Amino acid sequence: MQNFFSSTNKKIGILGGGQLGKMLTDVARKYDLYTKILDPADNAPASFSCKEFVVGDFNDYETVMQFGQDCEVITIEIEGVNTHAMRDLQAAGKKVFPQPELVAMIQNKVSQKQFYDQHNLPTAPWQAITEKAKLMGLIDKGKLPFPFVWKAAKGGYDGRGVIIVRDHGDLSQIPDVESLTEAMAPVQTEIALVVARSESGETVFFPPVEMAFHPEANLVEYVFCPTTLPEMVIEKAGQIAAELAGKLGIVGVLAVELFVNTDGQIWINECAPRVHNSAHLSIESWATSQFEQHLRAILGFPLGSAEMLRPAVMVNLTGEPGFSGPVIYQGAEDVMHLPEAYIHLYGKYETRPYRKMGHVTFTAPSLDEAKEKANKVKKLLKVISLP
Repeated sequence: MQNFFSSTNKKIGILGGGQLGKMLTDVARKYDLYTKILDPADNAPASFSCKEFVVGDFNDYETVMQFGQDCEVITIEIEGVNTHAMRDLQAAGKKVFPQPELVAMIQNKVSQKQFYDQHNLPTAPWQAITEKAKLMGLIDKGKLPFPFVWKAAKGGYDGRGVIIVRDHGDLSQIPDVESLTEAMAPVQTEIALVVARSESGETVFFPPVEMAFHPEANLVEYVFCPTTLPEMVIEKAGQIAAELAGKLGIVGVLAVELFVNTDGQIWINECAPRVHNSAHLSIESWATSQFEQHLRAILGFPLGSAEMLRPAVMVNLTGEPGFSGPVIYQGAEDVMHLPEAYIHLYGKYETRPYRKMGHVTFTAPSLDEAKEKANKVKKLLKVISLP
C-alpha cells in the first residue's frame, strides 16, 4: 500500500455522500487524507466536508468510471452502486474495497441468503420468489403459512422493502418484484457485530451492540453497548460473525445483524459491507470508531483497538410524523445541557416522516445511566419542519 501520510493529492474516492460519507470524511480530515465523493444530490451531507465533490449518479457505469480515474483507493458508503464499474476500476489497477463481487452479492438479498446456505451459516428458513404469482401459488397450496416476512431482493433499506405478512389482507402491499420470504424468527434480541479486516488479513472485532426498533417505521431507534446478553451467547454470535467475515474475505468494515432467538438459536438477518448505523456510538464509546477503522483497513494502516471505553446509548433522530420540509431540531439546546450528550446532525435540509436526520450518543459510567439519559431525548428533541 502506498504511503498516504505525505503531502500529496492521493485520493480516496467514496461512492455516496450521505451521513456515512460525512462521518468518514470527519476522520479523513483528522489524518489530512484527500477525499473525493460522488453523489447525485448537490447538497448531500458530505458535500461540504470532503476535499472534492462530484455531482453524479453512482449507479451509472460511465460516471463511476470517470470518477475513479484519479483515485488510488475507492470505497462505498452505500451498497446501491454500479459494481460493474467498480470491477473495471479494480481491473485497471485501482484498490477497490469492499471488493466489487462482494458488494454485488450483498446487493441482492436472495444471493446473500444463498451465500449463507452454501457456507453453512445460520439464517432464517427462506424461499426465493421470482414473481408475485409464485408467492400466491405457494400460499394457495399451503406451502407458505402465515405469518411470514416478505423482503424485496433489491433496494430495501431502513425498513423499506420489508413487510410482515400476517394474513391475506397484507398481500395487497406486496409488489410484483424479485423477492424472498422468511419464516418469522422468534426473536428475543436483535444485535449487531462490526468486524474490520485489512487486505493483509488483520481482523478486529468490535463489541456487540443491542438494537431496539421503532414499532411503526421498522428502523433502529436505540442502540446500546455493552449488551445485556450472557457471555456464552456473545461468544457464539462472535464466532458466526467471524466466520462470515472470513468466508467473504472482505476488506473494510462489515456489519452483521443477528437475531438471538428465544430457543437459543442465533440467525444472521443480513450484513452490510460498509460502516453502519448500528455502530455510530463507536465515535464516543470505543477506542477506535468504525469510520476510522474502515479507513485504516482499506488504506492498509494498522487497525485500531476495539476496546469499549465507556457504556453508551445511541438514539436515532428521525423526522416526526406529519412534518415535511425545511428542518428544525426543536429542543436541541435542552439536550446540550445533558452531560456526555453528543449530538450529530447530518446536514439534510429537509425532513420527512421517519427520515434519518441525525443521532445523539450518550455515554455514562454505567449502561443504566446512559439509558436514562437517552430516554430523555425522545421527550426533549423533536425533528420537525417550518410551518
